[in-house]
Amino acid sequence: MQKIHVLLTKEELDTQRLDGRVVIVLDVLFATTSALAALQAGASAVIPALDAAHARSIAAGLEPSSTILSGELDAETLPGFAHPTPLALLRHDLRERMLIYSTTNGTVALHKAQAAARVYAASLRNARATIEHVLREHAHSSVLVVCAGSSGQFNLEDFYGAGLLVSCLQQAPGVRSFSDAALAAAALHQGSDALRSLRDSRVGRLMTSRHLDAEVEYAAQPHADDVVARLVDGRLVRVPSP
Repeated sequence: MQKIHVLLTKEELDTQRLDGRVVIVLDVLFATTSALAALQAGASAVIPALDAAHARSIAAGLEPSSTILSGELDAETLPGFAHPTPLALLRHDLRERMLIYSTTNGTVALHKAQAAARVYAASLRNARATIEHVLREHAHSSVLVVCAGSSGQFNLEDFYGAGLLVSCLQQAPGVRSFSDAALAAAALHQGSDALRSLRDSRVGRLMTSRHLDAEVEYAAQPHADDVVARLVDGRLVRVPSP
């Protein structure tokens, strides 16, 4: 029986056995939403970095015209980096370029998950597409949905996103076992509105205070995109359509 579990923060990955498991990483506001937006816009890959120094070291080994640096630390855009929110990134020409991307939580979570059999990045916008792919390719594998959180703290928007993914799994044919955390996430999703949940979250309120309402609204659109992103050799790449 396929087992589905939700981790509330990326730090919980430190205690998990990942070999043979499928991991889906969520950082709804905004790392995974932004990475997926870049791939949807034609970026050749998104390279998650641990911090600004790591991002610059990756960029140093690549042709400058083929890359774009973007990132934040504690919700402040890194000096000399492009603003890391999705709509801001979409104002750049991303076609056939690699986005080297550093964030406080989401890109770190992707690094922590690398020991898993497969690692995917998800958002509200590609939830259905991601789950359909996982069920098609990994129907018998245990699935860990990882909320990136904020430096060890629970984030409402990531938990809502986890609930959306779990709800998709509950609606799909087949028999599965859901952990209590997975069932709680699904209950939150099924009793809440996406935009309200994101706006009411701590990060959502911070973004609203900075007049980034449109960025939150972009992130709060379930099933708007069909891109599926998998981590391959340290790079997020778009999975070819079936």
